[in-house]
Amino acid sequence: MSLTPLDIHNKEFSRRMRGYDEDEVNEFLDQIIKDFELVIREKKSLEQKVDELTERLKHFSNIEETLNKSILVAQETADDVKRNAEKESRLIIKEAEKNADRIINESLEKSRRITMDIEELKKQANVYRTRFRMLLEAQMDLIDNEDWDRLMEPIDEEEEELLARRS
Repeated sequence: MSLTPLDIHNKEFSRRMRGYDEDEVNEFLDQIIKDFELVIREKKSLEQKVDELTERLKHFSNIEETLNKSILVAQETADDVKRNAEKESRLIIKEAEKNADRIINESLEKSRRITMDIEELKKQANVYRTRFRMLLEAQMDLIDNEDWDRLMEPIDEEEEELLARRS
């Protein structure tokens, strides 16, 4: 059981002969009471501070726990986002590769068709050239024909009559 200043103040000592000086003992007890009250006040003040600091520590511990949980959630979310981005990038690459293959195949097919069209046009150009040469040769034969020479000869009377009748 702890003493209180009131216990010290109310303490009475038995008297004996040749004992201590009563005034000196009372003064000393008064000083002890004052010092003891001061220690009690300081103790209460320190207990309040300890309580406040304990509360603050709990508060900061809660904040720390919340932050740790938040960090874990953020890391998990970041990992999820990273995994999803990687999946999406793989899908995009696959789709791009498919499109590239399709474009290449279409280009090759178009190139084959163009090559075939060019060959066909070359054949047609050769046919046209041959026909045109034959036409020109036929026309040259006509020009070389003796009938043209006869046209250049003077008109005789018979032909003049024939022409006059037609007009």
